Amino acid sequence: MTRTQWITLWLSSAGLSLLILAPIFRPGYLLIRDMVSTPRSFPTDSAMGLGDSAPRAVPQDWFIAVTSQVIDGGIVVKALTVAALLLAGVGYGRLARLAVPGSGTAGMVAAVVVAIWNPYVAERLLQGQWSLLLGYAAVGWIVVCAVHVRRRDCLAHWSMLGGWLAVAGFTPTGSLLAACTLLAALVIPALASGHLRMAAIAPGVWVLSALPWLVAVLLGSAASTADPGSVAVFAARAEPLLGTAGSVLGLGGIWNADAVPASRTSGWALVATALLLLVVATGLPTLYRRRRNGVIAGAAWLGIAAVVLVVLAATPPGIAALEWLVDVVPGAGLLRDTQKWVALVAPLYCLAAAAAVQALGRYVPRAFAALITSALIIAPLPDLAWGVGNNLTPSTYPGDWQRVADVIPAGAGDVLILPAGMNREYGFTGHVSLDPTPRLLRADVLQTGELIVGGRSVDAGDSRAARAEAALMTGADPSTLADLGVGWVLIEGDSDAVGAADRTLAQLDTAFAGDDLRVYQVRDPRTYAASATDRTLVWIAHLWWVLLIANGFVAVVLKWAHRSAHRKRLS
Repeated sequence: MTRTQWITLWLSSAGLSLLILAPIFRPGYLLIRDMVSTPRSFPTDSAMGLGDSAPRAVPQDWFIAVTSQVIDGGIVVKALTVAALLLAGVGYGRLARLAVPGSGTAGMVAAVVVAIWNPYVAERLLQGQWSLLLGYAAVGWIVVCAVHVRRRDCLAHWSMLGGWLAVAGFTPTGSLLAACTLLAALVIPALASGHLRMAAIAPGVWVLSALPWLVAVLLGSAASTADPGSVAVFAARAEPLLGTAGSVLGLGGIWNADAVPASRTSGWALVATALLLLVVATGLPTLYRRRRNGVIAGAAWLGIAAVVLVVLAATPPGIAALEWLVDVVPGAGLLRDTQKWVALVAPLYCLAAAAAVQALGRYVPRAFAALITSALIIAPLPDLAWGVGNNLTPSTYPGDWQRVADVIPAGAGDVLILPAGMNREYGFTGHVSLDPTPRLLRADVLQTGELIVGGRSVDAGDSRAARAEAALMTGADPSTLADLGVGWVLIEGDSDAVGAADRTLAQLDTAFAGDDLRVYQVRDPRTYAASATDRTLVWIAHLWWVLLIANGFVAVVLKWAHRSAHRKRLS
């Protein structure tokens, strides 16, 4: 790629990313559903996946805990969210340039637009899953790196591939997206061409990139299986006039109807999906003529498999099969939010958009073809702009929150919170969000993991947190809480009137009483902390993960420096 093409690629990606995310740069902290940021967080056992809860946010929470010791945690989350969209645009644009070179710079820009401006990105932002978007972004780069490894099996290319696998592994789901991509882009082609060594090394590199959450799963005390009843709740959802298949083909269909842009909640969703599929269909004949190209073939099979499996998983037989899987197979709960896997369709759609520009370029200038293609993608989804309809707005914590963070130390017992449940709707946010307390306090916070979705309870398993919560709600003696490792009880709002908790709270010392929060101390709590050996192993896994990313970055810098020096010699 020329310097002009690189500049165009980065500027177009940055422009679209800022058009979407500009509101998040206001002062404050993002508290929107799964997106929770705090001024500072800490590498507690739970943050490293060693608590009672499943390690769904490993190594994400550890990374933010470490970096927020130096940089405000709110800034870290905002910067990583911008990076996710920016890297998605650049990665998929570069993939289009690599696999469909005849589309030129215009085709590359069309791929950038499809990668950033689509319902999948909109819905995952509204759901607050910014870290999953890092995995989504890494998919394009992983395909590009896999191509380079297949062309030249050298340490530098493996280092770059390992770095992007680690970036995708910011969450376990992102890591699994990377594994599927690696299988389609490298392992299967390597086996088909007889490169057995290459096919064997690739899974090993992926395992190294996934060590933080794999080690946490092995050492943590969380239940290894999930609630089968959650499968139907988290299945892909049919949008108006589209059905499940149409919604998935349009890169939409998230399970949570509240995390959907307004333009996708009416019959307009059909128009938007039709225009997106028109762009894809325009480029498919060009891709089909190049079907022997390994990149195109891999992207096609990956995308087709993702659509078919996600749609099937929303049918009664598919739900039944997945219910059995999550109930029996450890870790299979990661599969239940099936619409997440629509991310694997992105490489095919981006290549098709670039190919559409190439096809239209036979009749009109390619720049004009890219403009038409981009308009057909952007215009039907106008409310993705400006924070997905101004929904991504930062909030300011009341003063009580920081004072409570100062009151509760580490090593004096775990924290139990009322009201029960994971989700909150605070007056100072205007959004439903996860409780920020586990990320704000030095002490571990006991959470049952129970979610209420559509009035239905899911993931309400038997755990130390559930037993402690039940004891508090029934007014048990404080010694019962102490035996369960509870050192502190945090009351949010006026929830001290819930159940018979008043009887227990009346016997506890008040450590803090503010307008929004109250803290009670339980004397002599039992210790349930992870062992020093387990902590050391998890820290090693996390540091290895950081090293893998850093090694990939160094390999990129050295490669660019080598190319620059080579061009200077030629000139």
